[in-house]
Amino acid sequence: MEAKASGQAEAGPFPLSTLRHSVSHLMASAVEKLYPGAKFGFGPAIEHGFYYDLDLPEPLEDKDLRKIEKEMARIAKRSPKLECETLTRDQARERMRAKGQSYKVEAVELIPEGEPITFYRHGDFEDLCEGPHVDRLDRNFAFKLLNIAGAYWRGDEKRPMLQRIYGTAFWSQEELDKHLAWLEEIKQRDHRKLGTELDLFTTHQEAGGGLVFWHPHLGAVRRSLEDFLAVEHTRRGYEFVFTPHVMREHLFSISGHLENYGDMMYDSFGIEEVKYRVKPMNCPGHVMIYKSRAHSYRDLPIRFAELGTVYRFERSGVLHGMMRVRGFTQDDAHIFCTPDQLEKEIAGVLELIHVVLETFGYTYTAYLATRPEKAIGEPEIWERAIAALKRGAELRGLPLELDEGGGAFYGPKIDFKIKDSLGREWQMSTVQCDFNLPERFDIHFMDSDGRQKRPIMIHRAILGSMERFIGGLIEHFGGKFPLWCAPKQVAVIPIREEHAPYVRKLEEVLRQDLFRVALMDSPGHMNNKIKDAQQLQIPFMLIAGDREAAENTVAVRKRGTREQVVMPFDEFHALIRKLRDSRAISID
Repeated sequence: MEAKASGQAEAGPFPLSTLRHSVSHLMASAVEKLYPGAKFGFGPAIEHGFYYDLDLPEPLEDKDLRKIEKEMARIAKRSPKLECETLTRDQARERMRAKGQSYKVEAVELIPEGEPITFYRHGDFEDLCEGPHVDRLDRNFAFKLLNIAGAYWRGDEKRPMLQRIYGTAFWSQEELDKHLAWLEEIKQRDHRKLGTELDLFTTHQEAGGGLVFWHPHLGAVRRSLEDFLAVEHTRRGYEFVFTPHVMREHLFSISGHLENYGDMMYDSFGIEEVKYRVKPMNCPGHVMIYKSRAHSYRDLPIRFAELGTVYRFERSGVLHGMMRVRGFTQDDAHIFCTPDQLEKEIAGVLELIHVVLETFGYTYTAYLATRPEKAIGEPEIWERAIAALKRGAELRGLPLELDEGGGAFYGPKIDFKIKDSLGREWQMSTVQCDFNLPERFDIHFMDSDGRQKRPIMIHRAILGSMERFIGGLIEHFGGKFPLWCAPKQVAVIPIREEHAPYVRKLEEVLRQDLFRVALMDSPGHMNNKIKDAQQLQIPFMLIAGDREAAENTVAVRKRGTREQVVMPFDEFHALIRKLRDSRAISID
């Protein structure tokens, strides 16, 4: 899942993307000067800056980026003017072949017939590129090369591995400095970094890439979210089900997953000469439960919910902590309803999404994703589903942005993009309207007129996946979870060893009330225990000595502060119970 930064950069004489694309060419010209024989792949502008893929005679190190930056500055002053030239396909191919630029020769073939083939030149450097670019490279702007990564040519693991240099550019040094500070904050909040520091999770190559091992601390966070979801779903009439991790391949052929999603599924394996697959989706399993008995219109809507673990193939190069994995648990649900119930059920899902996302302090934008090129079902059915989604959103007063062609292969959907505390956007919740799977699986209900009719399926996930959502939550809160879902909610610390019996009593009372307590009663200095509690980002510390033990009080220290407030233990207990039960984001 890719994050998108929010906020507007300072306006310049050209769009920011145009500046960044031009600076990527400037960087390529500097690389050509410093590393003769360099071959060039693609060098586009991207969301936060630009990159260029390079095949170089030697591997680069981070220290080389400063050398390239200095050469870029010299070239910008010496050869600032950018000029464009249009060539025929044969001329472009021959020019790149003569320069030994094999990747560019291949790139020529990717340009559709009839489209102009353009080259941009500054000084003695020229590059095959569709543009656009700024007119001059000596304009006032600021740039920075950020890091080096590996990237397969055209994303194909069977093709050469290139070196990718990432950078960014802005129209002012002030904007660049703000962006670099933002990147540093992202680096400090990286869920992989905090996962190690807070002992939250690990991945292990010896166990298989893209598989998350939840440690007790993060297991507590997950259990808190699961309990929260269970309550909210039960209030809305959902019933929880559990379906197998492996099912017959034939089932995924009926659903269309094998045909339309096969490249994301793992290979089949045989059981008694029958082919099976690990499931990439939960929906066929829920259909099987629905089909297990006859249904009347009086039974509908039926709402099946499942925290179901699914498995999808991801290339090793794109795996990323908890954000991009091969096995993950979806907070999945499928609603089977009549046509008359459809719009109200969609509105109910949208209301639940709002409640859940608001609980974590997320704001969001909703997008209506329509029929993709690769789709099943007739266009008329898709139009009916799109109309139902629009009407459901209207019932909730939810404005929709358009995502043309972004629907699932079996139906249109409403996708939610949330905005986190760093201003980044993440794709999260989804609700999908499906007329096709009921047809494919031939499911029915008996209507009030005594005739068999097809229900409509609503597919929906609120968090998307536990792994990705909680990985994002770690970064959203910077490891400082709200009290109700914090790994450890309270630390109890005796001033000296003789005070340990008193804090053990406090721990017992809190634990019986289902609080997660770090009992720090082992021998050692109190200040070291306070430091440990601070490093674990525990919301509250209770410190007790002679006076506290005698008066049944505690010295309370909140996370992020040095101040201690003495209060009766019963008063503190009531305070944190209220905070926990309200699922407040702040501990103040």
